[in-house]
Amino acid sequence: MPDKDTAPTAMRSIRLPMVEIFETVEGEGTRAGFPTVFVRLFGCNLRCVWCDTKYSYPPAEAEFTMTIEDIVSQVEQQYKAEHICMTGGEPLLYGDRSAALLQALCEIERIKDVHVETNGAIDLAPFLRDIHSSKARYIMDYKLPDSGENAAMLHDNFALLREQDEVKFVIATDRDFDAAVQTLKEYPTAALALFSPVWESMPPAKLVEKLLASGLTGVKLNLQLHKIIWDPAKRGV
Repeated sequence: MPDKDTAPTAMRSIRLPMVEIFETVEGEGTRAGFPTVFVRLFGCNLRCVWCDTKYSYPPAEAEFTMTIEDIVSQVEQQYKAEHICMTGGEPLLYGDRSAALLQALCEIERIKDVHVETNGAIDLAPFLRDIHSSKARYIMDYKLPDSGENAAMLHDNFALLREQDEVKFVIATDRDFDAAVQTLKEYPTAALALFSPVWESMPPAKLVEKLLASGLTGVKLNLQLHKIIWDPAKRGV
């Protein structure tokens, strides 16, 4: 991992495979509704059944590459939002290079928050150890059984997450709901738990009913605003 002070400068010439950079409102989580710059990296180590960004991993190809310096410059000069969502794919897939980008984004003076959408199959320990900016937060998307990728989850991450972090459970079925409840019991975490419905198979109203019946008062319902505002398949929003 790069040193927090010297590595960003030394590594800004490193290139990363990209999908897109754009500005819109954050669609979910505790920052939902805030104008946000999305920095979407290419590549993912999982293949979830219900993935809505299949253009971010093979057999699709990276649309372009950018240096860390160019990514930071575009965020600084072309957009005004004070929040950044570093996403993918899996944005932490590139280890030291991902860490260097995260640190560089945190160093943008106007930025108040950089939240990283990570998939639960990446060890967060090196990032939490080496990225010291208070702006950096992690939203871990824990994959439940109906995603097809539950076996890849790293449960040690739960104990690493902090109060400013979030853990998201995308729930497609009753089985997924039960698995999410059991996971939270077995792996306590300081992070805020979010339950997000797969609308086609878990209508939001049904998920609310299940949440209330379960007595999980510390769990927050998580709806994706961009799928309400725009066509669910629309990119760049």
